[in-house]
Amino acid sequence: MPPIESLAAFTLAALLMNLSPGPSNLYVIARTLSQGIGGGLAAVAGLALGSLVHVLATVLGLSALFNYSPTAYTMLKTIGALYLIYLGLRYFIASKAVQSATKDVGAKRFKKIFFESAIVEITNPKTALFFLALLPQFVVVDAGPVAPQLLLLGLIVTLSAVPCDLIVTVFASKFATWLQGNEKTQVVQNLISGSVLTGLGFYVLASDE
Repeated sequence: MPPIESLAAFTLAALLMNLSPGPSNLYVIARTLSQGIGGGLAAVAGLALGSLVHVLATVLGLSALFNYSPTAYTMLKTIGALYLIYLGLRYFIASKAVQSATKDVGAKRFKKIFFESAIVEITNPKTALFFLALLPQFVVVDAGPVAPQLLLLGLIVTLSAVPCDLIVTVFASKFATWLQGNEKTQVVQNLISGSVLTGLGFYVLASDE
């Protein structure tokens, strides 16, 4: 077990990182604007699950694959980006028919949002590289086995992201409530959500890191 002082410093750093605006925050905002606070909460839970998968992969050493195989990194990055673009295009299609959007997108089961969000996070290779690069820096070899320390540090990052994403969800839901009320604002909500998700997808594709 790393020293308490080290864990406290790491937890503070994780909170600050998770509070900083980033792709996950934008993704949660897009989901909340389109499906309300329930959709936002489902997205937060899904992202957390996807993050836990990366934590376990890091502990098992699987994330090293993306550090030494540019091809694997590129493939996973492309799959994740295309999936984001696909989700975004669904909102654009929905904005052309508000009734269809209400049935197929606006009322999408939260369970499906949960799994879609998990896929988005799991197919994000930058998350794997982030854990691979960050966690070992805070491991104290003299404090015991490395694997449990990596697991603990990874859980801190994942769990500290949840309250940060919940804050984003609450504020986004307030904005969504303000927008609701007529067909035009529903179309605007779908266009905003679609633009955010599609933009994130193209950003990932264009990124060289």
